[in-house]
Amino acid sequence: MARWSTVLSGVFLALSMILSLGKLLLLAAGTSNNGEITEADQWLADIGLKQYRSLFKKKGISSLANCAEVEALPELPHHDWERLQRAARLLQQRLVLHQWLTEHGLHNHYQKLVQMEVISLEDVYWVEDHAAQAVLGKELSKWTQARQELPTSKEDLAVLKADLWSSVVKNSQHQDAWTWGGMLVVSVSVAGLVTLAAMTQPALAPEAKHSLLQYVTGKYLLPSNCRVHFQWEEPQLVGETMTFTVKFYQRNGQPYPICDKDNLIVEVTEGARRVATLIELGGTDPQAANAAVVKFTVRHAGQYRIAVLIGSCHVHGSPFVKNFLPGPPDANKTVFVRQSSTVVCTSGVAHSMAIEPRDEYDNLCIFSNTDNPTVGYHVAISQIGSVVEEGSVVDCNVQLEYDCPNQRICLRVSFPKEGCYHATVSLAGLQLHNGDFDIIVLSSSDATLVHKNVASKNPHICYEAKLMGMQGEHYLKPRKVFCYVSPKQLTIKEYLLKFIPKRLVTFRLCPSTKFHFETSNNQYLGYDAFSIDDGCQPPVELISRCRNVIAATFTQFLLKNIGGSETFKDKQDFFYHEVRKHHQKHYHEKLSMKVQRDKLLESSMKATKGFSVSDWCRNFEITFQGEQGVDWGGVRREWFELICAALFDSGNGLFSSFGESQQALVHPNNKRPPHLKLKHFEFAGRVVGKCLYESALGGSYRQLVRARFTRSFLAQIIGLRVHYKYFEQDDPDLYLSKVKYILENDVEEMELYFVEEEYDKSGQLLKVAELISNGSKTRVTNETKLRYLDALAQHRLASSIREEVDHFLRGLNELIPDNLLGIFDENELELLLCGTGEYNIADLRAHHIANGGSPEFLRVLDWFWTAVSNFTREEMARLLQFTTGCSQLPPGGFQQLSPRFQITAAPTFANLPTAHTCFNQLCLPDYECYDHFEKALLLAISEGTEGFGMI
Repeated sequence: MARWSTVLSGVFLALSMILSLGKLLLLAAGTSNNGEITEADQWLADIGLKQYRSLFKKKGISSLANCAEVEALPELPHHDWERLQRAARLLQQRLVLHQWLTEHGLHNHYQKLVQMEVISLEDVYWVEDHAAQAVLGKELSKWTQARQELPTSKEDLAVLKADLWSSVVKNSQHQDAWTWGGMLVVSVSVAGLVTLAAMTQPALAPEAKHSLLQYVTGKYLLPSNCRVHFQWEEPQLVGETMTFTVKFYQRNGQPYPICDKDNLIVEVTEGARRVATLIELGGTDPQAANAAVVKFTVRHAGQYRIAVLIGSCHVHGSPFVKNFLPGPPDANKTVFVRQSSTVVCTSGVAHSMAIEPRDEYDNLCIFSNTDNPTVGYHVAISQIGSVVEEGSVVDCNVQLEYDCPNQRICLRVSFPKEGCYHATVSLAGLQLHNGDFDIIVLSSSDATLVHKNVASKNPHICYEAKLMGMQGEHYLKPRKVFCYVSPKQLTIKEYLLKFIPKRLVTFRLCPSTKFHFETSNNQYLGYDAFSIDDGCQPPVELISRCRNVIAATFTQFLLKNIGGSETFKDKQDFFYHEVRKHHQKHYHEKLSMKVQRDKLLESSMKATKGFSVSDWCRNFEITFQGEQGVDWGGVRREWFELICAALFDSGNGLFSSFGESQQALVHPNNKRPPHLKLKHFEFAGRVVGKCLYESALGGSYRQLVRARFTRSFLAQIIGLRVHYKYFEQDDPDLYLSKVKYILENDVEEMELYFVEEEYDKSGQLLKVAELISNGSKTRVTNETKLRYLDALAQHRLASSIREEVDHFLRGLNELIPDNLLGIFDENELELLLCGTGEYNIADLRAHHIANGGSPEFLRVLDWFWTAVSNFTREEMARLLQFTTGCSQLPPGGFQQLSPRFQITAAPTFANLPTAHTCFNQLCLPDYECYDHFEKALLLAISEGTEGFGMI
């Protein structure tokens, strides 16, 4: 009793002192309000609303932070309220920018940046280096580093802005406290507050409000008493759904029943990336009323920060740091570094190649001292192009060693004798992603010769060979020819009368040109057989004593041309470097361009009509006629977006699709409206070239082409031959109804000829086009049906749009040399032009339809959003493929998806999710818990066809 009486007397003493403090505060406040102009007063004057100063004083709005988040003021007329809201939004943007500058030690430059119209954090992205140099001077490096740390996604930027705004509000509150009280008030109140804190220790969240009795008895939630229990042991591997429990306790040590009004906040971050969490409060079990179960999925290896807060107060031990390790190597993700499809080495000399082990989530694998990282790898080598006995072992030495500093596996191979070999590298029985390649082993003298060939500038490197066949025809007597290899092409010539050269065929020196090594006929001992195929022309069959030197010279020239590697990333880096080098004399200075929004295509073509290549390489500063605003990069990007839509959207006529779907690929339209001329295709080519050039400059200039071109059109851009297999993606309706049927059935009874009938929209026959010479009289047989399908593809996909493609390439090649694009295949070219599919979860949330309102479905729907928020890009692509039948979105994202993405409750329990691709509908059953749901969803989208409900 004595203890409680002491506590109560202390409480009443402190309360009496606080009452005295309140009076002093009121006096101080009155002095401040009557004698000083507050920040709010000055801001109202600046925006022309100073007549509302007294209202703001009455509402207690005194700081700029208060002004920026002002709530509804019914006393204001509607037009003044809208004006106030606009000004408040702008003020908040400026305060966030100022806070960001302050945290990076750059606040002294705030006013100068505002004068440059940098008034928000978004504007920081588009400040050009020369402009920043003029403002920041010696602190440019600090600015550059701070800008590089800015997030790249909208979601992460929103999180950063929210954190900055929280700092602004807290700083404002601290300033207010000192302004209101003054040093005298603080000194008077210290004794009472210390007494109260010592006796009751109310470490409460600032938002909590409790009665005196609760303070005395300790019946309130105390964050420092709460405990977090992690249901895993470290180290933990990635790929699992992690669970931890938060137990809540009162000040007196009793359990506290948690509810959604207690402002529980859980933040899980990995670097700058925020991880979505699922929080389940309490439960049906009374023993769990004071518990919250938190779940999150780990995909990326590294250090995770887990913060658990009640309001703004951390619970005991928070924030926590947890480390997650990469999983075991996965064959689909483990790759050779800087690898090519053909490796050239010298007999008797070891050749090294590097393998980068990665797990299924693309994390670089790490190993302990007791692990043997080379376990599970198998290297199979066979000799090709020579007659060898079946089952014979290739004489070679293969070694696998782990390079610990670089975290790579080193594969060393050496061969005692020259020849051509084929190697396959597998992991746990599965072939590596790029683990299939040829090896050309040269003698030391041949290796020296190849090195001289590549180093010399002689365009007439020539080797004798014999032509065995071409154009599908095999010769009974081989023809003597010569193979000329240069840095740009391989040409096969024969000489008439021994001195008149005749070019037979030319192959571009690019990755699509392949050498195939074959077994020689016993009739031609001493000669090695091979064929050359570039996908554009029929293969050429040859034999030569110098086969290995020809192929090795070609390969080394190719690797030199594409930067030494055939991986897409390395080729992309090389491409960008060469584009910058090609235009090094063209300066990226600003070039003003005024266009009309309502006549964008016409006005843009008119504005660029007289542009030289140098002008196209300048930095466009776009102004839309009749609109205000300075282009710091945002308007330029909007122009690129709109001009791509005007050129490439199928509804605008210049390009069209073979199907009616919003996701159908677009193809040059040879039946376009009369007002669209061939010059429009030339302009389209220049726009694409401009996008590639801007992307080569990097950083904020990177510009993707907002279009989804047909594979056959992409193939023609890089000079590949069009064949019938392109129908499957370009015109799936024709493929399913005709091409697939011809491939799988007997055509002898079909009365099919080498012709194509063309109809108008009403079904009237327009004409019959012959696919080959005298095609109307040439019947298709089972032996010639592939030739017929290839001829059909040439007619429908290539020949009919020859002029359109030529004009497009004319514009494109003004900015991008054609030999540079030739280093990519059609799939890589799409990645280069359009980038990888970006999936915005906020976009999906804004443009979906949820069918179902039961509590069970709403719970599953909440689980769905948590799961997809943690999906990798590959998993999102699989989800989209599973639900819509296509892994890519229309250029406009989920908004342009037709029908809308639907999420529907399925009347089942614990089954796999299903999908109806015709309706873009995903059906989700009910599940016992989140873990079961997530595993079922991942299994469904991974297995694909098992979950499809095709309608």
